[in-house]
Amino acid sequence: MSDKILIIDDEPGIRSSLRGILEDEGFNVQAVASGEEGLALIKRENFDVILLDIWLEGLDGLEVLKKLKEEEEKAQVIMITGHGSVETAVRAIKQGAYDFLEKPLSLEKVVVTVKNALHQKKLEEENLILRSKFRNKYQKLVGESPVIKELKKKIAKAAASKASVVIYGESGTGKELVARLIHQQSSRKNKKFIHINLAAIPEHLLPRELFGYIKGAFPEAASDKKGKVLLANGGTLFLDEIGEINPLLQIKLLHLLEKGIIEPEGSLEPIPVDVRIIATSQVNLAPLVRAKRFRDDLFFKINVLPIVIPPLRERKEDIPLLIDYYLDYFSLELGKKKKTMTSAAKKAFLNYSWPGNISELINVIERFVIMVPEDEIRPEHLSLLVEPRELQLTPQNNHILSLKEAILHFEKEYIHRRLMTNGWEVKRTAQELKVTPQELKEKIRSLGIRIAD
Repeated sequence: MSDKILIIDDEPGIRSSLRGILEDEGFNVQAVASGEEGLALIKRENFDVILLDIWLEGLDGLEVLKKLKEEEEKAQVIMITGHGSVETAVRAIKQGAYDFLEKPLSLEKVVVTVKNALHQKKLEEENLILRSKFRNKYQKLVGESPVIKELKKKIAKAAASKASVVIYGESGTGKELVARLIHQQSSRKNKKFIHINLAAIPEHLLPRELFGYIKGAFPEAASDKKGKVLLANGGTLFLDEIGEINPLLQIKLLHLLEKGIIEPEGSLEPIPVDVRIIATSQVNLAPLVRAKRFRDDLFFKINVLPIVIPPLRERKEDIPLLIDYYLDYFSLELGKKKKTMTSAAKKAFLNYSWPGNISELINVIERFVIMVPEDEIRPEHLSLLVEPRELQLTPQNNHILSLKEAILHFEKEYIHRRLMTNGWEVKRTAQELKVTPQELKEKIRSLGIRIAD
């Protein structure tokens, strides 16, 4: 996909010559005559570089530049100035412009400056990506189990394709990680990855969040707003929990997939977009289709490449690798001395069922790095994780628990502590508590006992 350039200049000759030379270089170029037209177009489309004349009728170049920076527009702005306006151009650079060009324009210098601006934009985007990779806890798929090796192959195949993907898996298995890895290995890796959790936004607001709206579309619409789809244009749109959306939104998504266009609320003009959709679901969408709760035509459009992530309990051989990886990671991120874990403590991790999957394990490791003062994590440290839960259950503000509530709280915390002390060995703990292993397992399930409770 060629880089997009916008020219904002009120002189037809300048617009024509700039457009010609830049299109000859292979750029996708649009040109308008006023700042108002330029701002309206920028709200509908994403540009990489903007060539902006300082002296314009109506809104001048500095006012346009100010509005662009207020709206956090990511395009590099090159100011165009006449003789005697260099001081103004320098002021524009201090306000965030990339560079300036003096009239009469040297077409060779125009091309060089535009290419340098594009290079700067790519460097800034790469820097953001690198910082994001370090901050994000889920940027590496750790494991050597057969199921993870197979998952890595599927990620590579999906990355090489342009087709839509649905990632299936329980909560905490790492669906967003897999989506980001597909994006990072794809031809869109230098473009945006836009995430929206469809289950977390009120149903009536979802169309506006996804497709945007124009000023005046409804009483509260004081200005135009780009939706997530347009923000992701050229890149990847990550739709978390797609099985939760209503029939009307399903139709709008189908229209996007079939036509490659969106219509912001209140707009009469469709906007062409190019996005790759990766969706997730905790449940199999096929039964929803059979129950008429999910459109079959949308299912076939979006479920082209289904990927299933196994729960952590089905790849326990990866747990020691995960422990070592995240001990290193959090020690570095939090500025702590590197910690290790004894084989006995690792055995406790292997004995645990991990209902919260990889997210729960990551949370536990991070808390160990913070809470354990020693360099080595041992089985006795596991009981540290009980304390926050016990404090939480202590009656506050003179609140009196019923006898039944108090018994349940005590029972849960006592069983939890014994399991921690015994490295989550159910048989050994059951012997101590004088119950059968099956009875203890049933108690663990009914009380909802988890390692980080």
